[in-house]
Amino acid sequence: QVQLVESGGGLVQAGGSLRLSCAASGRTFSNYGMGWFRQAPGKEREFVAAISRTGGSTYYVDSVKGRFTISRDNTKNTMYLQMNSLKPEDMAVYYCAASLVYSASSGDYDYWGQGTQVTVSS
Repeated sequence: QVQLVESGGGLVQAGGSLRLSCAASGRTFSNYGMGWFRQAPGKEREFVAAISRTGGSTYYVDSVKGRFTISRDNTKNTMYLQMNSLKPEDMAVYYCAASLVYSASSGDYDYWGQGTQVTVSS
């Protein structure tokens, strides 16, 4: 089992920044590809970004490219999502997830955090 706990969400004005963290415990963190997903009210959960086990590869949904940066620190068992130039359409509950593969598909992820709310005011 892998336990994941997100933090860092909150209220920010459009154009502002937030940094989300995902702390992992349980099995060896570096064995897992990690991802961020988000779900806005009334919408399906969508992929945001993924990072490979070593952090050497990353992938983003087009809507966040150039604004969001995913990273991880395997010595701290923690993954991050730096979000800059936030827009109202970024407002959602953000979830981190762990997978034995490097993937953008939610179906490939075995473990999920409880989510953290990001609210962007216009």
